[in-house]
Amino acid sequence: MIDDIKILKVASYDNNGIHITGLKKVNFFYGPNGCGKTTISNYLANSESDEFTSCSVTWERSAPLKTLVYNKQFCKDNFDTSNGNIAGVFTLGQATKENLDTIAQKKNEVDKLCDDRQKLEKTSTSSNEKLKRHEDTFSDDGWRVYKQYENDFKKALHGYRGSKKIFIGKILDEYKSNSMKLLSFDDLKMKGDIFFDKKPQKIEPLSRINPLKFQEIEEDSIWRKIIVGKKDVDIAALITKLGNSDWVNQGRQYIGEDPTCPFCQKATVGELFTQQIEEYFDESFENNKNRLALLKKDYQQSYENMVATLNEIKQSEKSNPYTKLDVDTFSLHLKAIDDQLSKNVLLIQRKLEKTSQPIELIDTKETFDAISMLIGDANKEIDKHNQRIDNYDQEWKSFKKSVWNFLIGKLGEKRINAYEKNKDSFQKGIAHTSDKIKNISERIKNLENEIVDLNKNVTSVQPAVDEINRSLSAYDFTNFSIADSPELSNHYVIKRDNGDLAHHTLSEGEITFITFLYFIQLAKGALDKESVTEDRVLVIDDPICSLDSNVLHVVSTIVKDLIKKITAKENKGQIKQLILLTHNVCFHKEASFQGGRFNGNKDMHFWILKKSKNITFIKAYKRNNPIKSSYELLWQGLKEWEKNSDVTLLPNAMRRIIEHYFKFLGNVNDDYLIKQFNAVEDQQIFRSLISWMHEGSHAIIDPLYVGMLDSSAEQYMKVFKKIFDNTGNSGHYEMMMNKENR
Repeated sequence: MIDDIKILKVASYDNNGIHITGLKKVNFFYGPNGCGKTTISNYLANSESDEFTSCSVTWERSAPLKTLVYNKQFCKDNFDTSNGNIAGVFTLGQATKENLDTIAQKKNEVDKLCDDRQKLEKTSTSSNEKLKRHEDTFSDDGWRVYKQYENDFKKALHGYRGSKKIFIGKILDEYKSNSMKLLSFDDLKMKGDIFFDKKPQKIEPLSRINPLKFQEIEEDSIWRKIIVGKKDVDIAALITKLGNSDWVNQGRQYIGEDPTCPFCQKATVGELFTQQIEEYFDESFENNKNRLALLKKDYQQSYENMVATLNEIKQSEKSNPYTKLDVDTFSLHLKAIDDQLSKNVLLIQRKLEKTSQPIELIDTKETFDAISMLIGDANKEIDKHNQRIDNYDQEWKSFKKSVWNFLIGKLGEKRINAYEKNKDSFQKGIAHTSDKIKNISERIKNLENEIVDLNKNVTSVQPAVDEINRSLSAYDFTNFSIADSPELSNHYVIKRDNGDLAHHTLSEGEITFITFLYFIQLAKGALDKESVTEDRVLVIDDPICSLDSNVLHVVSTIVKDLIKKITAKENKGQIKQLILLTHNVCFHKEASFQGGRFNGNKDMHFWILKKSKNITFIKAYKRNNPIKSSYELLWQGLKEWEKNSDVTLLPNAMRRIIEHYFKFLGNVNDDYLIKQFNAVEDQQIFRSLISWMHEGSHAIIDPLYVGMLDSSAEQYMKVFKKIFDNTGNSGHYEMMMNKENR
């Protein structure tokens, strides 16, 4: 069946259009001519037409049924007035009970399988919805991680930033294949900012230092050597005894031609003294002293060069934003080596001045080793940096994978594992259900093919001919009938009693009636053998026009018979739903009157179509039939008297009901009605009611009377009921007052 219909952007339906919901097995649409009824029937007859691209129809179980539409276009398409040939309708009219039972059994199997498939499809839909919610929740979690680090790793995430779906897909792919070492955010950020913010330049390695010369000088044995003069000179014993060799050596430079002694300041320096002094400080002494002087010079020069080099490295790397050197630690070691070297220079100077005193120079090896290690470590990083530049593309790929690995870590492996596990479970369940649906669909297809084969063996066009002719005769259309076409197989023609073809001479009423009978046969059968037992939806659009009053009751009777079969508790026929559209009030009332009631039941709903300012609107009434007789409306006014603001409605309705039912139909007057009350008091109350009805219907109402009317209405409603009770018509009263609930 059709569940709902949307009609918009066509004919008199604007961009909002109408949305018809709550469709039942039987659906009545009333509306005047030109309000858009035919647009609905045309859409249901040809929903693929370009003019209906904005319209839509939703089917129960998402399973469209064959839709047969009776409207003006149907008459035009199926009745060829040029040659009078009408396509034959195949029905099961000649099938045996056994044939019909077999077909019915297989159709029941198909229906059961369709129900099973629908349940599975609902399960599949529910599982897919759960899977989607599961995926959406995971995607939202992943997207929050992305948003947290989006600005930090823009370039690394290029190509995956615009779509949540693409980003999550990449996360899952990387989770399965990414084997990069997990780096901290700070490491990644620094690496990205320095190396991958833009393609960097190569860095020159730091100058290496060579402290071997310092170690050689510092380890020289001369520093511990006591350097004094020659011992076999006469003066040597005295110098040794006094231990003033260094003092004497320093005073040597002051001995000259002047006989004044630089030590005692007396004229004691003679040739012999000078000779002994010079012999004491012989060539060996001078050689040692000269060697000390050379070592000092060499050490001093190396010291100055080394400190200058190290200071240059410090200043350069301090201002270098891409430095690989631990500048702070380097500065501490530089200060230490400067201090050590400067102290060693002073010690060497002291040794040079006092050669007889041994000294111990500070060992600078450990400090130089630390400095060399810092420079070496920095150069290793520089080498790596330069190698990355040489392999920039590969390094860039590695960096991006490190970023993805970092994001995976932030999302959480447990979270991803749980997602993958649950997703796999959902997908397996959906696949299993899909397999079941596929198997059931194949079984349905096989059964339908079997039904088609059975139909071919038991169908014929003759039963439809016989049925149409019986209907024509029954309803006194005796001057023409349906006969087999002499020209085309499985086709009909319309003939007069004298054998003449009648298709050119039929009246509009006759054409309407015979086309409708043909449509009803088509509804029961099909134009081909294979489709006879297909389930279908009927759409009947205005089968009665203003010129067809003579067949109104006939057509409405046929429609009522259709409705009974469709709404039967066990409807085994092919017709599953009826949509009827009409502008004829009488036809609407006749066709909708079912089982003693005008209002619908659980299988019947009503709508009214209206057009205002050339735009169609719709109002739904559900089971409440909006088309009523005048007499019904009077009783409706009685039932709703407390809701009406017009104080004249209640007495006026009472007066007209009594006149119509008792006076016009029952041919009794007020005196007869008065006599039905035995007690005088009751007769007086009835006369009061008669006066009250006429006063309320015809008199000018003043405020005082309004108050009286309100206070008296309930009392007179009781009297009004007694009239029907006392005249033996209580059943009619109960029926009319309780119709809505029946």
